[in-house]
Amino acid sequence: MRSIRNILLAFLFSFSVGFSIGLSAGQGAHPGLDTPPQETPPNQTTRSMPNMSASKNQTMTMESDSLIELLQKHATAGTDAEPNSTPFEMLMRTKGRWTFMFHGDAFLSDMQQSGPRGGDKLFSTNWFMTMAQRRLGSGTLTLRTMLSLEPATISQRRYPELFQVGETAYGLPIVDGQHPHNFFMELGAFYDYKLNEVTMLSFYAAPMGDPAMGPIAYPHRASASEDPIAPLGHHLQDSTHISDDVITVGVTHRNFRLEASGFHGREPDEHRWDLESGKIDSWSARLTWNRGRNWSFQYSIADLHSLEALFPGEDVRRMTASLMYNLPVRKSNWDSMILWGRNQSLSDGNVGNSYLLESTLQFVRRNYAWTRIENVDRTNELLLGENSLPPGFTERYFTRVQAYTLGYDREVGHIPHLSTAFGGQMMWYGVPDVLKPIYGSHPLGGVVFFRVRPY
Repeated sequence: MRSIRNILLAFLFSFSVGFSIGLSAGQGAHPGLDTPPQETPPNQTTRSMPNMSASKNQTMTMESDSLIELLQKHATAGTDAEPNSTPFEMLMRTKGRWTFMFHGDAFLSDMQQSGPRGGDKLFSTNWFMTMAQRRLGSGTLTLRTMLSLEPATISQRRYPELFQVGETAYGLPIVDGQHPHNFFMELGAFYDYKLNEVTMLSFYAAPMGDPAMGPIAYPHRASASEDPIAPLGHHLQDSTHISDDVITVGVTHRNFRLEASGFHGREPDEHRWDLESGKIDSWSARLTWNRGRNWSFQYSIADLHSLEALFPGEDVRRMTASLMYNLPVRKSNWDSMILWGRNQSLSDGNVGNSYLLESTLQFVRRNYAWTRIENVDRTNELLLGENSLPPGFTERYFTRVQAYTLGYDREVGHIPHLSTAFGGQMMWYGVPDVLKPIYGSHPLGGVVFFRVRPY
C-alpha cells in the first residue's frame, strides 16, 4: 500500500507546477474549439493560437508555416522536427522580453499481462517541460528543462512489458520490462540565427539532452501521444533521446535541415535521479525534409561508443529512417508515422532491425483512437530472463517478434487548462516457435489508464 500511495502522490505532484501556471494563465482554449485568434507574439502564427488575451497570458496550439518557423519554437525534445501542421499544446506567459512556456504528459496506468512471463503493475509514466525564450543579439535564445518523476512513480526500476529488453535494474539486465526515464530528461540551451529569410544556423548544447539521431522520441511525438507504453524497438530507434553532454550544430535551408552532434554514447545508468556526465565519444548526423505542411522525413546515422553497461567493449552503429504524416481536420487531427531502426555491432557485425507503424486519430473533439504495429528483432537476453549473464555470454539478435496495439481514450471533465482522459489499450503478439515454450503461443497485455495534460 505504501508504494501505491507514493506512486499516486508523485503522480499528482508532477503536475502541480503546471496546474498552478494554468490557473494563473487567464482563459485558454482547447484544440478544436472555435475561438477567434487575437494578438500574435513573435514567431507564432495567428491561426494557430486561439484566444489570446490582453494580459499576455494564453494557451497555445501551435502550428507552423515553414520548417524554420517550426524549429524556432523548440516545442519538441532536442532539435527534432515533426510535420509543420502538427499541433503542439502548451501554456504560455510573456514577461518583459521573455516568453515562458510549459507542457507535459502524465499517465497513471494499470498493466495486466498473461502467459508465463506476464506481469502486472500500477505505475505512472510522465514528463513535463518548461521553456524560456527571448531575442538575443540578432538571434533567438531558448532555455529548456524537461523532467520526469518516473524514478518515483515506477517502482523496482521497471514496469512489465513482454519481449522488451534494454538497460539494467539492480545490476541485472531488464528483460520483459521497460526502464523509467531519468529525472533530468533534458537541460539544454539553443541559439538560432537567421542568415536570411530561408536559411538558419542553429546551435544546441545540453549536459543532458537529445542529439540529432532518430525521429522524435516516443513520449513526445503526436502519433504516440495517447500510448503510455514504450515501443519494443525503442533501443533500436530513439533511445538516445536522453544522452550526456550533447553538442549539435544544424543548418536549415527552406524545407531541408542537416545536423551533426557529438555526445557521450553510454546509455543512462539505473540511478535515475543523478545528472550524469562523460566525455564526448560518439557522433550522429541527421537529414530532415519537411515536404509541404503535412509531411516530415528524416534519415540519421550514429556511432555509439560503449553503448551498454553490460557490454562495455561493444560499439554500435545505429541507423534510422522515418516518415511522418499529419492531417489536420476540423475539430480533429490524424498523425501517423512509419519508422525503421537498425543496430549493428561494430565488434562482430551482428545486426538487428526494427519496423514500426503507429497512428493516432483525434475525432469529435474529445475522442482518441490509436494503433501501433511492430516487427522487431530480439536478442538472446530473452532466453535468460531476469538472471545474471553467464560467463562469456555474447548478446546476439536471433529471432523476431511482432507486436500489435489498439487503444481508445476519451477526455472527461472541464478543469481549466488541464485535459483529463480515461482510456485503455490491448496488446497481442506474434511469437516465434523458439520462444513459445517460454512465453506461450498467445500472450496478451492490457492497460487501463488515467491521463492528464496541460493545455
